Amino acid sequence: MTRSNATLAFPHAVLAEEDWRARERAHAERVCHWTEPHRQRKARGAKHPVWDFLFTYYSYRPSRLERWQPGPGVVLAGTGAGRFLDRAGYRAVSEGVTLDMARFHRTRSDSTRFILSLLEATAERPARLNCFGLHEWAMVYRERGDAIRHSEVPLRLGADGTDDVVDALDVRCSHYDAYRFFSEAAKPLNSTTPTRSDQRAHEQPGCLHANMDLFKWAYKLDPFVPSELLADTFELAARVRELDMRASPYDLSDYGFSPVRIETSQGRAEYARAQAGFSRRAASLRARLIDHCRALLDHGGEPDAAGAVHTGPAAVEG
Repeated sequence: MTRSNATLAFPHAVLAEEDWRARERAHAERVCHWTEPHRQRKARGAKHPVWDFLFTYYSYRPSRLERWQPGPGVVLAGTGAGRFLDRAGYRAVSEGVTLDMARFHRTRSDSTRFILSLLEATAERPARLNCFGLHEWAMVYRERGDAIRHSEVPLRLGADGTDDVVDALDVRCSHYDAYRFFSEAAKPLNSTTPTRSDQRAHEQPGCLHANMDLFKWAYKLDPFVPSELLADTFELAARVRELDMRASPYDLSDYGFSPVRIETSQGRAEYARAQAGFSRRAASLRARLIDHCRALLDHGGEPDAAGAVHTGPAAVEG
């Protein structure tokens, strides 16, 4: 990917308390659409085969997702901003409270370089749209009983019919974190053998899981990422997850989801069209994350544009 010509430095902005509180409320209202039902299900011990993934596979707690943060370059003014000093990564300055970019360079620069390199490598490749979501089928291939993931949900075609679909189609999964959940019988059927160490060589922008993982790479930057960008990646992950499971071998009619029947040519065409749409949406978010990572790494950790200074030790990372 060609490096953007845009200025990468974070603009200095001071937010009045009424303004940042309004953004805080708007963010909480936006993500509570997802977090509150999850919290209610968990309280009554109920599972959801589609939405639980967003809070179990991904390690970002619902309470953290609900918690608004301004991102770099922003000073929160007003007496209420003092509560941000109870969080890791913030410091007091003459105008209010802001992120401590020196802490970023001490604790997050190496991981941010990895994230940036992976995102750039993914963005440089063309989107491949011929996997048809078979990764979910490969995870249950020749498995029976409790060994089946989501065993509480029936398979649309039954176990033998599911196996027949995998046998009839080419398995082309490029994403290690999907491939590693394949059944042992399915792994040799995949066109490649992705590993963690060669992840950057395989990730491609048509992959549903690579696009869901934009959420993971965003929250790995916490608190040095604005909540609006974080919420955008989460919302994309939720929409992609829906397609992922509608195209899976599971019968999700009891949960209100109609299937994308990838065992048929029409279903595969439907899947590829939806996959292409998500790839385009993800490309914009991936570009924003790339620019954000570059700006973080380009920030030298010097005093900000307002000449802000430390007024006490930074909070210890929790």
